[in-house]
Amino acid sequence: MGDVAVIIPTLRRPDSLTRALRSVFAQSGVTDRIAAVIVVDNDPLGSASSTIDSLRPESPWPLVYVSEPTPGVARARNAGLAATDAPLIAFLDDDEAASTGWLAALLAAQVQTGADAVFGPITGRAPEARDWLKPYLERFFGREGPAETGLLDQPWGCGNSLLVRATALPGDAPFSASADHTGGEDDMLFAALEARGGRFGWAAEAWVEEFAPAHRATLEYALTRAFAYGQGPSQTAAAARNWPGVIRWMIIGAGQAAVFGAASLALTAIASPKRAQMYDRTARGIGKLFWMKGFEPRFYGAAEVARLNRS
Repeated sequence: MGDVAVIIPTLRRPDSLTRALRSVFAQSGVTDRIAAVIVVDNDPLGSASSTIDSLRPESPWPLVYVSEPTPGVARARNAGLAATDAPLIAFLDDDEAASTGWLAALLAAQVQTGADAVFGPITGRAPEARDWLKPYLERFFGREGPAETGLLDQPWGCGNSLLVRATALPGDAPFSASADHTGGEDDMLFAALEARGGRFGWAAEAWVEEFAPAHRATLEYALTRAFAYGQGPSQTAAAARNWPGVIRWMIIGAGQAAVFGAASLALTAIASPKRAQMYDRTARGIGKLFWMKGFEPRFYGAAEVARLNRS
């Protein structure tokens, strides 16, 4: 009996989901480790069911379909956890495709480091982006880390991760539903883990590719996400009632907005492709300033269902 469950939340991305699942089916060196591959369909219409039925004969392991009809990224992750009692949980996003050694590398890194949560690198792909934006967007959707496997000082996001359930995922619903529509559910989870003395690891060979769909491969989307990422440190400090920390992050944000905003204007004047990176840093600085409720962009849950219904 395997000790790892691979969980893939999804919402109306049949082609992308198929690519993600087939990349999991092709994993090497883990035949006896995978207990189940679990797909959580977060579409109220249950649209992923037919995709799972068609792919089930290809799966070397039990392919489990879970319907979570209430849209929300945290709810989807929690529903996947409720469908398995595996002691190790690997998360892969439905817009990602794993390399054949992905899971084996995560598992080896967890043993080597003893970490409660292990993360791997991501190669960003934005095939439909405009030429001048593509380098920025591919870095934006990617993730780089140390060249060698080892411990990390800080966590990354859940996409491409391996979590030790007993220590990293406490309770029946460890992901906060307050982040269902905005994202950041993993930030809250890992902040709490760090406060408990948890450890984070890096698996240098656990590569995945992340393919940005057309509606995300835009400057507007990336900068909105950058703003939300910028909100994170201030929001984490506020959640801990660390008001000096909030003030510190707001001062840092003001400085970043001023410095990088000026650089953005200069690079825009000469139409430099590097201006996108300056826009990004400016947006993150502004996010540290405007971290309060009401300023949070909504990317997931009901907002994403509404976008799909319009398209």
